[in-house]
Amino acid sequence: MPYKLLALDMDGTLLTSRKEVSPRTRAALRDLAERGVPIAFCTGRCFKELMDWPRELPFIRYGVLASGAVEYDFANKTTLDLNALGTETILKAMDIASAEGPMTHVLGIGDSVARPDDVRVMERYGMGVYKPMYEKICTFADDLEEWVRTHEGEVVKLNFYHVDAHSRDRTRERIARAGLPITLANAEVGSVECSASGVSKAQGLRILATHLGIGLDDVVAVGDSDNDLAALSAVGMPVAMGNASESIRRLAKLVVASNDEDGIAEAVARLF
Repeated sequence: MPYKLLALDMDGTLLTSRKEVSPRTRAALRDLAERGVPIAFCTGRCFKELMDWPRELPFIRYGVLASGAVEYDFANKTTLDLNALGTETILKAMDIASAEGPMTHVLGIGDSVARPDDVRVMERYGMGVYKPMYEKICTFADDLEEWVRTHEGEVVKLNFYHVDAHSRDRTRERIARAGLPITLANAEVGSVECSASGVSKAQGLRILATHLGIGLDDVVAVGDSDNDLAALSAVGMPVAMGNASESIRRLAKLVVASNDEDGIAEAVARLF
């Protein structure tokens, strides 16, 4: 069937291990866009964490950002939809997570906020590859709780980065037991993402598809990590990268090469 939208996770999917887009993948996506197929970032990153990517990849017009909390049109510079977390919910989740001592990362509509002491030791949480980006774009706040209180209605996502997966799983279980109106998703090796109830990459893609006048059966979504499960479960053609987790590979209808071997270019060639 002629698919009508390509949705791409970024880290571990579109981006190589060096956080780059290869020339072959860049050319394949540019050609696809020139043939009239819209392309969207479908990422856990917020607007600020995309940094220069919309300028470097101007043929990617749309964004399902912050794991589905924000849908954005880069060409028109307009927000299509937004779902923020409640302030009390955020503060309760942060209090619960503090038992494991994770690095807390607050994603606002236009902000990426963290404690400076945490960013200095990001390697401890398995996030060292992101340290240069955080040093460049983060708003630093020693008192994250106070930042949250003074930015009500602006926080679209919380990330808790742990020293290992076991610590992450304990935090996730405690937050789930508390019954907060939060959607939880695992990411990286020891991270748990918290979004408003009902928010997911799948819901974000549904909003974008409706905006474009297409159905989810018309969408190809590509991912590698468990936080891509919802998106891949919702679309007509779920694609796993060669470096994807086993759960993603089991779900996919197509497995392509890894993010370091131009898997995205392969998906474009085979499906479009």
